[in-house]
Amino acid sequence: MHSIGIDIGGTKVAAGVVTTDGTILRRMQVPTPSHSPQAVEDAIVSLVDDLSRAYPIGSVGIGAAGWVDSEQSLVRFSPHLAWRNEPLTARLNQRISLPVIVDNDANAAAWAEYRYGAGRGAKVMVCITLGTGIGGAIVVNGKLFRGAYGMAGEFGHVSVVPDGHWCPCGNRGCWEQYASGNALVRDARALMREGSPRAAALLSTVGDDIDRLTGPDVTHLAVAGDPLSRELIADVGRWLGRGLADLAASLDPDLFVIGGGVSAAGDLLLEPAQDAFARTLTGRGFRPPASIVLARFRNDAGLIGAADLARHAIDEPPGNRAFWPRRRTHRRRDAALPRRRLRDLVAERQQRA
Repeated sequence: MHSIGIDIGGTKVAAGVVTTDGTILRRMQVPTPSHSPQAVEDAIVSLVDDLSRAYPIGSVGIGAAGWVDSEQSLVRFSPHLAWRNEPLTARLNQRISLPVIVDNDANAAAWAEYRYGAGRGAKVMVCITLGTGIGGAIVVNGKLFRGAYGMAGEFGHVSVVPDGHWCPCGNRGCWEQYASGNALVRDARALMREGSPRAAALLSTVGDDIDRLTGPDVTHLAVAGDPLSRELIADVGRWLGRGLADLAASLDPDLFVIGGGVSAAGDLLLEPAQDAFARTLTGRGFRPPASIVLARFRNDAGLIGAADLARHAIDEPPGNRAFWPRRRTHRRRDAALPRRRLRDLVAERQQRA
């Protein structure tokens, strides 16, 4: 049976009907109503209703841009959305008559690439998504590594520049302030406001309305050959490569997979990243360097992975740690109720079918 995957980002909510082999049968997208948790929930329910009318659906997977706790029940915090200890799983289970799971959006994207895309066969794969911010996830020997509290992979909030740019997370100098779509747009707009003659193509694209400029605008111009846009993309690539070298020193992966909207720049991003990585990597010359490749699914990875994780949450027992984290021995007896509800919903749907 098909599954619905939903990817909630800082600017858009994307949803799709996904088959067991990772094919998207239908895709929908709406802007993210970022200042209201209720509005985000309403958008999710509306998308699920629309997609489930046309296809047989067995489960719904949500990839949320934020820190999802180890029980996969709360979105603890999102620097780009209005979630603070949001019980998203419980709220959606009250409104959607299908089994629902919630995971971090970068985990979902990484899982899609590992299962179906550029990460197949990797021993230790690190997936980096460059969008509004930086998402990160780790797959080790075929299992998502979520950490002790469900919050592993928040590489975008590692401080790389002391007293650098402010970040929505509350700290300064975070990596995503230098290697993300937001960083790309911030620097492009700064040059436009300064009246740089090099920014003429950027200004022409937005009709002199600087605040209309988006990351895809810069990427499109870079691919078309605009020198300034290419330089801005290369700057992001160099920051990306330096950060990957630090991650390689910590995690020793054999593969980095780079996805997200900024990755649409292709080699214009990847080549500066690979050069900076090679120059910065500790122990270079004495260790095999990790490969750095572009994601196969780009912006669709999050919804494909979320759908597959939801499907496996039904097909695999909760004790399978490829999908469910270790439980604490002191948890309350009723803590397993959400999982029982998941199985009950599946059984009810099978009976109705």
